[in-house]
Amino acid sequence: MQHKAILVDVIPPNLSKEAGLQRLNELESLVKTFGGIAVVKVVQKKSMPDYKTYIGSGKLKEVLDENNKTKANLLIINNLLKPMQNYNLNEICKKEGVEVWDRVDLILKIFDKHAKSIEAKLQIELAAIRHMGPRIYGMGLELTRQAGGIGTRGIGETNLQIMKRHLRRREQKIKEKLKHYDLVQANHRKQRRNKDLKTVSLVGYTNAGKSTLLNTITKKGVYVANKLFATLETTVGQLYLPVSEKIALLSDTIGFIQDLPPDLIDAFKSTLGEIIDADLLLHVIDISDPLYESKIKVVENILSDLDIVDKPKIYVFNKFDLTSGIDTKEIGNNFSDFSPVFVSAETKSGIDVLIQKVENVINSLYEDKLNGYSECTN
Repeated sequence: MQHKAILVDVIPPNLSKEAGLQRLNELESLVKTFGGIAVVKVVQKKSMPDYKTYIGSGKLKEVLDENNKTKANLLIINNLLKPMQNYNLNEICKKEGVEVWDRVDLILKIFDKHAKSIEAKLQIELAAIRHMGPRIYGMGLELTRQAGGIGTRGIGETNLQIMKRHLRRREQKIKEKLKHYDLVQANHRKQRRNKDLKTVSLVGYTNAGKSTLLNTITKKGVYVANKLFATLETTVGQLYLPVSEKIALLSDTIGFIQDLPPDLIDAFKSTLGEIIDADLLLHVIDISDPLYESKIKVVENILSDLDIVDKPKIYVFNKFDLTSGIDTKEIGNNFSDFSPVFVSAETKSGIDVLIQKVENVINSLYEDKLNGYSECTN
């Protein structure tokens, strides 16, 4: 059964109409990636979301009345719902045959659908458990209120306690299994350091073209699709540096997105370890996207959350072949601190310049190491 979704967002009154539409358009892209279609999009301007239902009872009734025509089976809120909001919305909407998800639910379901490795599946399950835990508490609180008071005990509360204990045990087991993968990945990175192999990691907003760029530079042949979150697992290929005749390792991993759930970032720490340990970051940017500057900020904020701020970085403005009339000189000046380069991973335009810039940084890292060694021996 295909999901037909109603998309709802609540935005501050001072947010522009364009920014509001951009948020919903991205949510629609997520729905398409999952395999569903958006039949209704609703933007509501409010200073504060409604405490009980996030969008308010009046707007909810309006949306459900409209759904008599569209026959959607899913309502997606473009934000993180509090446990009570989620519970109340689902209680109201299930009478109309409509299930309620928030933005995190949708992202988790996309990840679950795309995950291939055991490690990725475990990471997603861990994030899902952490997302579900507070909701179970909220359900228990609501049931005890309906039963006549916080002190009331009954079958419903007992079942919820059993569920919470089960999730706690499952979370612990997943953490223990992921420790094994953490050790394996850490050992791989240690072996590379022992061989003095420099590592370069691709980062960027999802669907910026990182996997295509990896394929172009390394001929790795990884899966590429015009979808959000097409890549979840880390892929590592060899990057040949023609002047020094050295080899560097180039890695590609999960793309970022605005409001990426903190639990998801935490669950994917072992996968993101490639970024954290890299000697150089290539921040891949879709220059054909009119909103590329705001997406640069999203990526930089996530890197900051991961405590990655001082690492050498090159801004790779990709999909240059899809643009016209762009002032590359002005953009280059605006981002001059990050050695900007304009490329097309699809047509291979600008790739030689990019490799040359990467090699310059890598060679400087080797020189710094040699200078440091010389100072220690003198």
